[in-house]
Amino acid sequence: MAGGARDPGRSVTSRALAILGAFDARHARLTLTEIAERTGLALSTVHRLAGELEEWRALRRGADGRFQIGRRLWELGQLAPDPLQEVAHPWLQELFGGTGENVHLAVRDGLEVLYVDKVYGKRAVPILSRTGSRLPMHPTGVGKALLAYEPGWFVTSYLSRPLERPTPHTITEPGRLARELAQVRAQGYATTHEEMTLGSCSAAAPVLAGGPPADGQAYRPVAAVGIVVSSRRVRELPRLVEPLLTVAARIAADYRAAVARA
Repeated sequence: MAGGARDPGRSVTSRALAILGAFDARHARLTLTEIAERTGLALSTVHRLAGELEEWRALRRGADGRFQIGRRLWELGQLAPDPLQEVAHPWLQELFGGTGENVHLAVRDGLEVLYVDKVYGKRAVPILSRTGSRLPMHPTGVGKALLAYEPGWFVTSYLSRPLERPTPHTITEPGRLARELAQVRAQGYATTHEEMTLGSCSAAAPVLAGGPPADGQAYRPVAAVGIVVSSRRVRELPRLVEPLLTVAARIAADYRAAVARA
Protein backbone atom coordinates (compact mmCIF):
# COMPACT_ATOMS: atom_id res chain seq x y z
CA MET A 1 0.00 0.00 0.00
CA ALA A 2 1.36 3.43 -0.93
CA GLY A 3 2.40 5.68 1.93
CA GLY A 4 -0.54 7.69 3.22
CA ALA A 5 -3.14 5.73 1.25
CA ARG A 6 -4.86 4.70 4.49
CA ASP A 7 -4.84 8.21 5.89
CA PRO A 8 -5.64 10.73 3.12
CA GLY A 9 -5.90 14.36 4.15
CA ARG A 10 -3.75 14.07 7.26
CA SER A 11 -0.78 16.40 7.42
CA VAL A 12 2.74 15.17 7.96
CA THR A 13 2.69 16.84 11.36
CA SER A 14 -0.47 15.04 12.47
CA ARG A 15 1.00 11.71 11.30
CA ALA A 16 4.25 12.30 13.20
CA LEU A 17 2.30 13.28 16.32
CA ALA A 18 0.16 10.16 15.96
CA ILE A 19 3.32 8.04 15.95
CA LEU A 20 4.59 9.69 19.12
CA GLY A 21 1.14 9.36 20.67
CA ALA A 22 1.18 5.60 20.08
CA PHE A 23 3.55 5.23 23.03
CA ASP A 24 2.31 5.19 26.61
CA ALA A 25 3.17 3.53 29.91
CA ARG A 26 1.75 0.20 28.78
CA HIS A 27 3.24 0.47 25.29
CA ALA A 28 6.69 1.90 25.90
CA ARG A 29 8.40 -0.19 23.20
CA LEU A 30 6.75 -0.84 19.83
CA THR A 31 7.61 -2.40 16.49
CA LEU A 32 6.81 -0.59 13.25
CA THR A 33 3.86 -2.91 12.70
CA GLU A 34 2.51 -2.20 16.20
CA ILE A 35 2.85 1.55 15.61
CA ALA A 36 0.94 1.21 12.35
CA GLU A 37 -1.81 -0.76 14.11
CA ARG A 38 -2.11 1.74 16.96
CA THR A 39 -2.13 4.81 14.69
CA GLY A 40 -4.04 3.51 11.66
CA LEU A 41 -1.22 4.77 9.44
CA ALA A 42 0.15 2.85 6.49
CA LEU A 43 3.21 0.77 7.39
CA SER A 44 5.28 2.53 4.72
CA THR A 45 4.34 5.92 6.23
CA VAL A 46 5.29 4.73 9.70
CA HIS A 47 8.60 3.37 8.40
CA ARG A 48 9.50 6.67 6.76
CA LEU A 49 8.41 8.98 9.60
CA ALA A 50 9.83 6.78 12.35
CA GLY A 51 13.17 6.93 10.60
CA GLU A 52 13.02 10.73 10.52
CA LEU A 53 11.96 10.89 14.17
CA GLU A 54 14.81 8.56 15.07
CA GLU A 55 17.27 10.78 13.22
CA TRP A 56 15.92 13.77 15.20
CA ARG A 57 16.25 11.69 18.41
CA ALA A 58 12.54 11.85 19.18
CA LEU A 59 12.54 8.06 18.87
CA ARG A 60 15.21 5.53 19.68
CA ARG A 61 15.48 2.04 18.21
CA GLY A 62 16.77 -0.83 20.32
CA ALA A 63 18.86 -3.80 19.25
CA ASP A 64 15.64 -5.83 18.80
CA GLY A 65 14.26 -3.29 16.32
CA ARG A 66 11.60 -1.93 18.67
CA PHE A 67 11.20 1.82 19.04
CA GLN A 68 10.85 3.85 22.21
CA ILE A 69 10.67 7.54 23.02
CA GLY A 70 14.03 9.28 22.61
CA ARG A 71 15.86 11.65 24.89
CA ARG A 72 15.23 14.68 22.67
CA LEU A 73 11.62 14.76 23.87
CA TRP A 74 12.77 14.50 27.47
CA GLU A 75 15.08 17.46 26.89
CA LEU A 76 12.24 19.52 25.48
CA GLY A 77 9.98 18.50 28.35
CA GLN A 78 12.43 20.01 30.82
CA LEU A 79 11.77 23.40 29.21
CA ALA A 80 8.10 23.37 30.24
CA PRO A 81 7.52 26.53 32.32
CA ASP A 82 5.41 24.97 35.12
CA PRO A 83 7.54 24.96 38.32
CA LEU A 84 5.36 22.33 40.04
CA GLN A 85 7.77 19.41 39.90
CA GLU A 86 10.77 21.54 40.82
CA VAL A 87 9.18 22.92 43.98
CA ALA A 88 7.45 19.66 44.90
CA HIS A 89 10.33 17.21 44.63
CA PRO A 90 12.23 18.25 47.79
CA TRP A 91 9.03 17.91 49.80
CA LEU A 92 8.33 14.50 48.30
CA GLN A 93 11.81 13.45 49.36
CA GLU A 94 11.15 14.73 52.87
CA LEU A 95 7.87 12.82 53.10
CA PHE A 96 9.56 9.65 51.87
CA GLY A 97 12.44 10.16 54.27
CA GLY A 98 10.04 10.47 57.19
CA THR A 99 7.88 7.50 56.28
CA GLY A 100 9.93 5.16 54.08
CA GLU A 101 6.86 4.66 51.89
CA ASN A 102 6.21 5.29 48.20
CA VAL A 103 5.31 8.92 47.55
CA HIS A 104 4.10 10.35 44.28
CA LEU A 105 2.77 13.53 42.71
CA ALA A 106 0.00 13.52 40.10
CA VAL A 107 -2.03 16.01 38.09
CA ARG A 108 -5.36 15.65 36.34
CA ASP A 109 -5.14 15.29 32.58
CA GLY A 110 -8.56 14.85 31.04
CA LEU A 111 -10.33 11.99 32.81
CA GLU A 112 -7.14 10.45 34.17
CA VAL A 113 -4.35 11.23 36.59
CA LEU A 114 -0.88 11.69 35.15
CA TYR A 115 1.98 10.87 37.52
CA VAL A 116 4.66 13.53 37.21
CA ASP A 117 7.05 12.59 40.02
CA LYS A 118 7.73 9.72 42.41
CA VAL A 119 10.08 8.93 45.28
CA TYR A 120 10.34 5.34 46.40
CA GLY A 121 12.59 2.76 48.01
CA LYS A 122 13.34 -0.90 47.53
CA ARG A 123 11.54 -1.91 50.71
CA ALA A 124 8.33 -0.02 49.90
CA VAL A 125 5.30 -1.89 48.54
CA PRO A 126 5.37 -2.21 44.71
CA ILE A 127 2.83 0.03 42.98
CA LEU A 128 1.57 0.55 39.44
CA SER A 129 2.25 4.27 39.16
CA ARG A 130 5.46 5.52 37.66
CA THR A 131 6.48 8.90 36.33
CA GLY A 132 4.74 9.49 33.01
CA SER A 133 2.06 6.85 33.54
CA ARG A 134 -1.70 7.39 33.70
CA LEU A 135 -4.42 5.76 35.79
CA PRO A 136 -8.16 6.30 36.23
CA MET A 137 -9.18 8.89 38.81
CA HIS A 138 -11.82 7.08 40.89
CA PRO A 139 -9.76 4.07 42.11
CA THR A 140 -6.65 6.07 43.05
CA GLY A 141 -6.04 8.21 46.10
CA VAL A 142 -4.57 11.09 44.12
CA GLY A 143 -7.41 10.81 41.62
CA LYS A 144 -10.06 11.07 44.32
CA ALA A 145 -8.23 13.98 45.94
CA LEU A 146 -8.36 15.84 42.62
CA LEU A 147 -11.84 14.76 41.55
CA ALA A 148 -13.37 15.91 44.83
CA TYR A 149 -12.39 19.50 44.11
CA GLU A 150 -13.59 19.62 40.50
CA PRO A 151 -16.71 21.63 39.61
CA GLY A 152 -20.02 19.85 40.08
CA TRP A 153 -20.66 19.53 36.35
CA PHE A 154 -17.33 17.74 35.87
CA VAL A 155 -17.96 15.30 38.71
CA THR A 156 -21.47 14.57 37.41
CA SER A 157 -20.11 13.95 33.92
CA TYR A 158 -17.34 11.71 35.25
CA LEU A 159 -19.69 9.63 37.36
CA SER A 160 -22.14 9.20 34.48
CA ARG A 161 -19.57 7.20 32.52
CA PRO A 162 -19.05 3.45 32.81
CA LEU A 163 -16.32 3.32 35.46
CA GLU A 164 -13.43 0.88 35.31
CA ARG A 165 -13.21 -1.73 38.06
CA PRO A 166 -9.54 -2.77 38.44
CA THR A 167 -10.25 -4.82 41.59
CA PRO A 168 -13.34 -6.19 43.37
CA HIS A 169 -12.91 -3.36 45.91
CA THR A 170 -13.13 -0.51 43.40
CA ILE A 171 -16.03 1.83 44.10
CA THR A 172 -17.99 2.29 40.86
CA GLU A 173 -21.50 3.08 42.14
CA PRO A 174 -22.08 6.78 41.31
CA GLY A 175 -24.02 7.56 44.48
CA ARG A 176 -21.51 5.92 46.78
CA LEU A 177 -18.59 7.52 45.00
CA ALA A 178 -20.25 10.96 45.12
CA ARG A 179 -20.70 10.61 48.89
CA GLU A 180 -17.06 9.63 49.28
CA LEU A 181 -15.91 12.63 47.23
CA ALA A 182 -17.96 14.90 49.49
CA GLN A 183 -16.21 13.37 52.49
CA VAL A 184 -12.82 13.89 50.83
CA ARG A 185 -13.57 17.56 50.39
CA ALA A 186 -14.81 17.88 53.97
CA GLN A 187 -11.74 16.24 55.55
CA GLY A 188 -9.15 17.45 53.04
CA TYR A 189 -7.72 14.09 52.01
CA ALA A 190 -8.67 10.83 50.28
CA THR A 191 -7.98 7.18 51.10
CA THR A 192 -8.23 3.95 49.14
CA HIS A 193 -8.05 0.30 50.15
CA GLU A 194 -7.10 -2.11 47.38
CA GLU A 195 -9.18 -0.16 44.86
CA MET A 196 -6.46 0.13 42.22
CA THR A 197 -4.18 -2.74 43.19
CA LEU A 198 -4.73 -5.68 45.48
CA GLY A 199 -2.32 -5.55 48.39
CA SER A 200 -1.96 -1.78 48.69
CA CYS A 201 -3.82 1.14 50.19
CA SER A 202 -3.19 4.85 49.99
CA ALA A 203 -3.85 8.34 51.26
CA ALA A 204 -3.64 11.49 49.15
CA ALA A 205 -4.08 15.23 49.60
CA PRO A 206 -4.67 17.98 47.04
CA VAL A 207 -2.10 20.69 46.41
CA LEU A 208 -4.39 23.73 46.62
CA ALA A 209 -2.43 26.34 44.71
CA GLY A 210 -4.59 27.22 41.69
CA GLY A 211 -6.53 30.41 41.93
CA PRO A 212 -6.69 32.94 43.27
CA PRO A 213 -9.63 32.08 45.55
CA ALA A 214 -12.97 33.67 44.66
CA ASP A 215 -16.37 33.94 46.36
CA GLY A 216 -15.07 32.33 49.52
CA GLN A 217 -13.88 29.23 47.69
CA ALA A 218 -10.52 27.64 48.37
CA TYR A 219 -7.65 27.55 45.93
CA ARG A 220 -8.11 25.00 43.18
CA PRO A 221 -5.90 21.89 43.17
CA VAL A 222 -2.98 21.91 40.74
CA ALA A 223 -1.86 18.42 41.80
CA ALA A 224 -2.21 15.80 44.50
CA VAL A 225 0.37 14.11 46.70
CA GLY A 226 -0.14 10.44 47.52
CA ILE A 227 1.46 7.89 49.79
CA VAL A 228 1.03 4.12 49.38
CA VAL A 229 1.47 1.36 51.95
CA SER A 230 0.87 -2.37 52.05
CA SER A 231 -2.69 -3.41 52.90
CA ARG A 232 -1.25 -5.41 55.81
CA ARG A 233 -0.39 -2.05 57.37
CA VAL A 234 -3.66 -0.25 56.66
CA ARG A 235 -4.02 0.62 60.35
CA GLU A 236 -0.87 2.74 60.06
CA LEU A 237 -2.38 4.91 57.31
CA PRO A 238 -4.07 7.42 59.68
CA ARG A 239 -0.74 8.41 61.22
CA LEU A 240 0.55 9.31 57.77
CA VAL A 241 -2.25 11.77 57.06
CA GLU A 242 -0.81 14.65 59.11
CA PRO A 243 2.64 14.65 57.42
CA LEU A 244 0.90 14.19 54.07
CA LEU A 245 -1.30 17.25 54.61
CA THR A 246 1.71 19.25 55.81
CA VAL A 247 3.71 18.42 52.69
CA ALA A 248 0.77 19.18 50.39
CA ALA A 249 0.34 22.59 52.04
CA ARG A 250 4.05 23.40 51.77
CA ILE A 251 4.16 22.44 48.11
CA ALA A 252 1.14 24.67 47.53
CA ALA A 253 2.78 27.61 49.27
CA ASP A 254 6.06 27.20 47.38
CA TYR A 255 4.20 26.77 44.09
CA ARG A 256 2.18 29.96 44.58
CA ALA A 257 5.38 31.83 45.44
CA ALA A 258 7.16 30.45 42.36
CA VAL A 259 4.27 31.45 40.10
CA ALA A 260 4.21 34.94 41.63
CA ARG A 261 7.93 35.37 40.89
CA ALA A 262 7.64 34.17 37.29
